[in-house]
Amino acid sequence: MKKLVLAAAAAMTLSTSVLAQDGAAVYAKACQVCHSMGVAGAPKMGDAAAWEPRLAQGLDALVASVKAGKGAMPAGGMCMDCNDEDYKNAIKHMSGAK
Repeated sequence: MKKLVLAAAAAMTLSTSVLAQDGAAVYAKACQVCHSMGVAGAPKMGDAAAWEPRLAQGLDALVASVKAGKGAMPAGGMCMDCNDEDYKNAIKHMSGAK
């Protein structure tokens, strides 16, 4: 019985760690402080003109930029538990990209 409980707990841990976080949730917890007001040149949420040249680089390039940090944005963009998919979801949410 103990083995079954441990196996179930391990499976639950693995399944929750690979699920991507919702872009709105990531934005709310880690991005909105700067991206809601454009702090230090951060493109504002929903500002299509500001996001257009960034999106032209591609999502993978934007994720790499978030992970490395850019300007005043620290590496990881203030999201300590985000993976690449989480960052993509947040970028899509802020930029309005599909």
